[in-house]
Amino acid sequence: MTQTTPTETSEACGCKVGRIATEYGLTDLNDELVRYWTDRTDDRYSTRDLAEHVNQRVLEAALDDAGLQYKDGEVENTYRLLTSDDVSSGTRVQTRKELERDAVPVENVERNFISHQTVYNHLTKCLEAELEEPTDEEKLERSRDKLGALRNRTAAVTEDTVAQLERGDVIDIGEFNVLVNVTVTCEDCKTQYTIRDLLDQGGCDCQSDN
Repeated sequence: MTQTTPTETSEACGCKVGRIATEYGLTDLNDELVRYWTDRTDDRYSTRDLAEHVNQRVLEAALDDAGLQYKDGEVENTYRLLTSDDVSSGTRVQTRKELERDAVPVENVERNFISHQTVYNHLTKCLEAELEEPTDEEKLERSRDKLGALRNRTAAVTEDTVAQLERGDVIDIGEFNVLVNVTVTCEDCKTQYTIRDLLDQGGCDCQSDN
């Protein structure tokens, strides 16, 4: 990863992100972007996450400039109402009207919203930040965590579905447990592994024999 000092990342550049940071007084934005993007933990932001973060900070700054008071989570929810595909057009229009009534320049705010590609270009070209390639062990650990979370979610959704059907008298079942097991079969030797065993030993035995 190219190391970038706080002094360097505080300097304005000519791209849209740099202009936004200057316009809205987001003096620490560049440092945040580099830190969040290059985080070596599971808390690392993708460029899509970063674009949403920047856009929410722009919206927050506009609300502050209008002298509005807001509770925790209101900025994030207002941003969702303005941008989410799950929000109806009527709700979006109503949200804009409420902001305009409160002297928030909604059109200008929305014009300043950025895409994930804009963030990526800013990081790599303006800030010269680079992602450090994770080690093989880090890749394996992240894969274990991802698959474990997916397995737990599958079990939870299955348990909830069965319970709902049972409560609705659609199916009959007593006390029950849900177990989710994932196996991987090597087609070369037909050996089966649990996904954890496969990751822990680094592959199939037949490949190491070869």
